[in-house]
Amino acid sequence: MAKDYYAILGVNRNASQKEIRSAYRRLARKHHPDVNPGDKASEALFKEINAAYDVLSDPEKRRKYDLYGENWVHADEIERAQRARGRGGSFRFGGAGVDMGPEFDIGDIFGSIFGGGSGRRGGGFHFEAPPVNVEQPIEVTLEEAFSGTTRTLLVPGDHGEQRRLEVKIPAGVDNGSRVRIAGEGRASFNGQRGDLYVVVSVRPHDRFERKGDDLYTDVEAPLTTPVLGGEVEVQAIGKKVALRLPPGTQNGQTFRLAGLGMPKLGNPQRRGDLFARIKVRLPKAVGEKERRLFEQLREAGV
Repeated sequence: MAKDYYAILGVNRNASQKEIRSAYRRLARKHHPDVNPGDKASEALFKEINAAYDVLSDPEKRRKYDLYGENWVHADEIERAQRARGRGGSFRFGGAGVDMGPEFDIGDIFGSIFGGGSGRRGGGFHFEAPPVNVEQPIEVTLEEAFSGTTRTLLVPGDHGEQRRLEVKIPAGVDNGSRVRIAGEGRASFNGQRGDLYVVVSVRPHDRFERKGDDLYTDVEAPLTTPVLGGEVEVQAIGKKVALRLPPGTQNGQTFRLAGLGMPKLGNPQRRGDLFARIKVRLPKAVGEKERRLFEQLREAGV
């Protein structure tokens, strides 16, 4: 029985990309093998969920799937063959169109179009199918993006099955970074294999704000330190450093710590910078002695 990718994700055929993405994330979390160790049924469903999302999250793949069902991977070959024989019609087959029956084989279409071969006999026509690339979304923490990491992925195979693949994520990746793994995509109709592209998203951090290769962080300082000058401790990724404030440092003033930002993708020896924004910490309560001192400062016009 042909698998209905829309039914697997629990969305209708008019679902938006946002609805498809939300459904995938919800189901993937629920049925992930790490959440259901030893549960073969959940593992099998997780594979189907990933296969469905791989197709429906890509507008072009989705268009082909809507036309040709599970045979969408051969859409380019079929349409090229149709054009070569002057058949630019709108026939459908498979799960999303006319049911060709249990004995249907995609080779039957090429046999009928090309007279049993892969080209016109004696006509010099050469048919060449392009490889099929595959995209796989992943999420990493900022620390993982800083140091690099690995992920074991379940990637779609050639016939709807899933296979495990360990992928190295380089240091410096950012939202939208695409990591290419050559030759790990799907095989096309003539056996050429495409590439796997791992599309990275970086989880927001509670301490650091990232802008390109630079990081921004807030640093609290007691009132006396910015006024009189002194050192504050700054948390960078993986270590702490001391920052000396000059006397008269203002609330919100930003200091640049060179080379303490993110590694540059493809050249991790180079680093962005860390910018420390000073947040003056005011006392919540003062005693009588402190109050007199503050009153003297006010009288002095400070």
